Amino acid sequence: MAELIVKDVTLAYEKDNIIENIQLELHDKELVCLLGASGGGKTTLFNVISGLQKPNCGQVLLNGEDITGQPGQISYMLQKDLLLPYRTIEDNVALPLLLKGENKKAARKKAGEFFKEFGLEGTQKKYPKQLSGGMRQRAALLRTYMFSKDVALLDEPFSALDTLTKSDMHRWYLDVMEKIHLSTLFITHDIDEAILLSDRIYLLTGKPGRITDEIVVREPKPRRKDFNLTEEFLEYKKMILEKL
Repeated sequence: MAELIVKDVTLAYEKDNIIENIQLELHDKELVCLLGASGGGKTTLFNVISGLQKPNCGQVLLNGEDITGQPGQISYMLQKDLLLPYRTIEDNVALPLLLKGENKKAARKKAGEFFKEFGLEGTQKKYPKQLSGGMRQRAALLRTYMFSKDVALLDEPFSALDTLTKSDMHRWYLDVMEKIHLSTLFITHDIDEAILLSDRIYLLTGKPGRITDEIVVREPKPRRKDFNLTEEFLEYKKMILEKL
């Protein structure tokens, strides 16, 4: 059974459709990328899936339940980490639990159980400005996970990182996903990133934005370090470029 189903979703501003007849699925422990040009409706689609915007028609189903237009059901992380500079890392991470009504002590304890898993051990009492970009993203991803532990929507979370840090974060995130049984829908403009991370890639193209293709990446994960230098990688990239 698909964990997340987006079914026949259309959203318009005034009389113009921004996204149209969107259908996609995310299965248990999959990482699925949504790939397309800027302005194609990817973030609008994420706003619909997360419940921040209600579509003109269509449904969003999570584990069989209709959650269309209901915020708070799915984790959503934007491009910037948005950590609060005046809160410690443990209080930033615990924030979703505090917003749900838990007291600070209990929230810190629950969040603290995951610091080692996310490679953040020893950062609990530090502030965001004291962490590197990669560590800040780890903290933001853990905060996202504390919000909802089934499905995460990530909107270009690694785009601001340098190439070497991004590569390390890719391997780290795939490892964490496997350990904590997380399913991820991931926006990117980066074709290489999509091929390296994805089980499947949806291409969102045109105006209004429509899903025009689904590409299955059959290479086992985690991908070997030199995969981006192989003929197989170049074939995937060529296929995507031809379809975009």
